Amino acid sequence: MWAEISLKAILHNLRVIRKHVDGKGGAKNSKHRERMILAVVKSNAYGLGAVPISKALQKAGTEWFGVTCANEGIELRESGIRKRILVLTGFWPGEEKRLLENYLTPTVTRVDDLRHLERAAKSFLGKASSRKSAQGTSSYGNLFAAKPSRVRFHLKINTGMNRLGISPSEVEAFARALAECPHLELEGTFTHFASAEDFIGGQTVTQEELFRSCLDRLRALGVEPGIVHLANSGAICARPETWADMVRPGAILYGYHQRFDPPEKRSEVMAQMPLEPCLSLRARIISLRDVPPGEAVGYSARFITERQSKIAVINAGYADGVVRARTNRGCALVRERRVPLVGTISMDLTTLDVTDVPGVALGDVVTIYGKDGKSAIEVSDVAPEIGTVTSDLLCALGRRVPKYYV
Repeated sequence: MWAEISLKAILHNLRVIRKHVDGKGGAKNSKHRERMILAVVKSNAYGLGAVPISKALQKAGTEWFGVTCANEGIELRESGIRKRILVLTGFWPGEEKRLLENYLTPTVTRVDDLRHLERAAKSFLGKASSRKSAQGTSSYGNLFAAKPSRVRFHLKINTGMNRLGISPSEVEAFARALAECPHLELEGTFTHFASAEDFIGGQTVTQEELFRSCLDRLRALGVEPGIVHLANSGAICARPETWADMVRPGAILYGYHQRFDPPEKRSEVMAQMPLEPCLSLRARIISLRDVPPGEAVGYSARFITERQSKIAVINAGYADGVVRARTNRGCALVRERRVPLVGTISMDLTTLDVTDVPGVALGDVVTIYGKDGKSAIEVSDVAPEIGTVTSDLLCALGRRVPKYYV
């Protein structure tokens, strides 16, 4: 089994996103004529390979990268990524030292985070000045403020997701605490939408209004919010009023549109933003077996043949990314024909009914996701069939699956 990841498609999608967000209205008071892009490459770039993808995006001019934790950011630094890297989900007390040592931009999600970050910043800046001027770290995207005696960070505000971020009621407490941190500078302020693809309910509008009221309160307290960013993939596609100073594409960067509500919204979005899916996942037929009617295939006899059948086996299972939820559900492509997945998907093997494929043979390529001639099965099509989201299936790609970047 192997995966082909098209860097050409990803760079095409980057251009589509840039054109989309720079060619329309956007939020009021945006400081940047051209909005910055923060490429979300967390979870190994959604399972597709953070290092090679980030290198390609950096070369193409991407300004920021978004990761989940220090380890993900350090991997990018060690691979040669010198642009800004924002650790989106904050840090645990004691982790802040690693963030600064690797020139990663921290996110504050609790007021108490400031105290820990201030202590680490003071120590780090003192050591940095004794070695060399902090201005010498510009190759890391300028983690430091204009005055090299400060470290920049971003603030996350909880506006309804109720996972991470300070509460709106804590804005004043945050401002007071920041005033006591001479070695820190607020560089950016953001929130995260819970349902940006839902145009029937009003949650996103409510979140945006609450977020903007928090920004106004910060400014009234003398705290400039800096780079304002709140648009995830769904909002980038269809909510220009949320684009602000920077946008954070995730799934759309890799070529996959979300499901919208109402459903017809997706067709409208796809017409405006013609993305190219980047993933092809393939395997080869390693066994062909003629099975008579009434015979069971796979664990627990969850598939029984109803006719004389030809059953193919591929060397890929749920350890590789053919998720078990697809048992007896959906298809793959063989010789441009759709063939059903049959029987329980196991860890290493998957069975398919190829009875109706003329000339099928050992070694034939089976396309699980991607194009085969004029036929295609995309991850974003499969996800709703089994009640999940595209990113879930992308992240399911197994570590042992070889990845080829084309």
